[in-house]
Amino acid sequence: MDRTVPKTGSEEIELYMRTYYSLLRSSQTIQIETLVESHLTMDSSLHVLARSPQPDVSTLVYSSMRMPPCIIDVDLVVLGQLDRQFSAAGYPINEWEKVYSSGRRRRTHFNEAQRTMAVFVASRSDIDDLIPMLTAYQIEWNKLHHLLQGEIPKLFLAQYQNRQDPLTDAEIEMLSTALHVESADLRRLEVAWGGRFVQTLDRMAHGRKQFGVRLLAGSLAAYRRATAQWWDEVVAQVGNAVNLQERPIYFVSSNAHSVVNPLTGFAIREEANILRYMQSRGHQNLLSEYQAIQADRGLTHKHNFLYYVLKKYLTDVGDKPRNQMAADERESGIYRVPSQHGFDIETQVIELNKLNADWLDPRVKGDLPTDWLPYSDALILNIDYPLGLGAYELLTRLSEQVSHLVGVYIMGKAATLNGRIGDVMISNVVHDEHSQNTYLFNNCFTAQDIAPFLTYGTVLDNQKAISALGTFLQNSRYMSVFYQEGYTVIEMEGGPYMSSVYEVVRPKRHPQNEIVTLYGAPFDVGILHYASDTPFTKGKNLGTNLSYAGVDPTYATSVAILHRIMAKEAERMRSVRPLVAAP
Repeated sequence: MDRTVPKTGSEEIELYMRTYYSLLRSSQTIQIETLVESHLTMDSSLHVLARSPQPDVSTLVYSSMRMPPCIIDVDLVVLGQLDRQFSAAGYPINEWEKVYSSGRRRRTHFNEAQRTMAVFVASRSDIDDLIPMLTAYQIEWNKLHHLLQGEIPKLFLAQYQNRQDPLTDAEIEMLSTALHVESADLRRLEVAWGGRFVQTLDRMAHGRKQFGVRLLAGSLAAYRRATAQWWDEVVAQVGNAVNLQERPIYFVSSNAHSVVNPLTGFAIREEANILRYMQSRGHQNLLSEYQAIQADRGLTHKHNFLYYVLKKYLTDVGDKPRNQMAADERESGIYRVPSQHGFDIETQVIELNKLNADWLDPRVKGDLPTDWLPYSDALILNIDYPLGLGAYELLTRLSEQVSHLVGVYIMGKAATLNGRIGDVMISNVVHDEHSQNTYLFNNCFTAQDIAPFLTYGTVLDNQKAISALGTFLQNSRYMSVFYQEGYTVIEMEGGPYMSSVYEVVRPKRHPQNEIVTLYGAPFDVGILHYASDTPFTKGKNLGTNLSYAGVDPTYATSVAILHRIMAKEAERMRSVRPLVAAP
């Protein structure tokens, strides 16, 4: 193994970041236009056509899916960490509309009259994500503004400016020629914008985009106050029923559905109704997938598919199944704690002793006994995985407040330099661009732990991961340097989590720019990533909604994490209750 700390040598990325951080120190609004030149110079791998007059549809789709639809009417973006910061600055955000994006969880409010959007940031990683995204969006908006001045787009928009239904193939072909984009790319943009496709083009045609940005507060102390507020909310909402501070905790960073579904088994028990739903609603592609899994893969992989379809099923069929699922979660000792103030993150607290062993996904149990379940005092605390340095802040706060951390399990999306979408990567080396540390550790998972639960992809263990500063803050030279050093996984949370783990097991704050060994931690540490992008394809995957083939590894990794927790807890309970059956 090469034990030298890798250096990207990307002065362009560093210059870009220094530029926007120096500007954001201003107490007044700054203009995104001042960042365009340094953004172009960075040559981001997520913004391949930044310098070209041709629209970069992949970048526009990616950005659009990670910002609320109201972004087309926004002139000013205000960033802050706490409600009172916005109120003190004259932005009564609790009176504003709360808005959402499909591809990024951030608490966001919008005031249409003032054309202002307020965004909560959990760490500086949110700034490193949002500023380049706004810049890229503005660049691509203004390209299309110029192209929409042609006669053909003008005639089309004059005739159909209030249209909401999909365009015909002939209309797409006509517009694609006028806008200098491929027909397939324009159709992707139509899918991303939905019923507001024509309306958005009309907005673009009427004026250039000129975003202003104002940062109300960006201090480390403010980030920590926001994280403290998150923890206080969790304790307040479950404190009467569950003593978080005194009970053993298995910490999981995943998402809001992938842990709960295998623990309640609701989709498995609801299979007959889900099948009737697919048949009655004409979901032929889903039916074909279901039949293929039944024929070729059997029960083991069918459950992943049922969890995938469950979200669509619950959205379409009314309140009865949703109410039943909520009741099953309550019976299983699952508490959902939504974020009511500050940044947007859902937390789930799960009491193992209230789980119904008969409801569990059979793969979670495996061959393990479950007679210990009623006696366990352990909890699973699952958070909707945060962005970048938010991971460090959250795990650090948790570790300060609980007395017994039994395991830390991280699941997240990543870009892969040597695999395909749907693959699972297991790293035992993580280089963190924030601290410049390279962490070496014993990942508690191997390929054999995941492969039995995966339908399509491949499991690649013994990998090396790089925790990047931001999705746009990468270019071809940046990736090539790490690829030459054997780093094949690009993600954002692993390094910050490892910095927090360091501070849990060592008597000092994490170092900077060192090789750090974390072997022999007193609790389980596992990091799993599933591939959602392949950067060497030059952005072709950006903005693509994951099909079942892309979601399948989410559940494969979740089941592996839950099986590991069950095995560890069975072992722990046997040590404290010798009559419990051996796992």
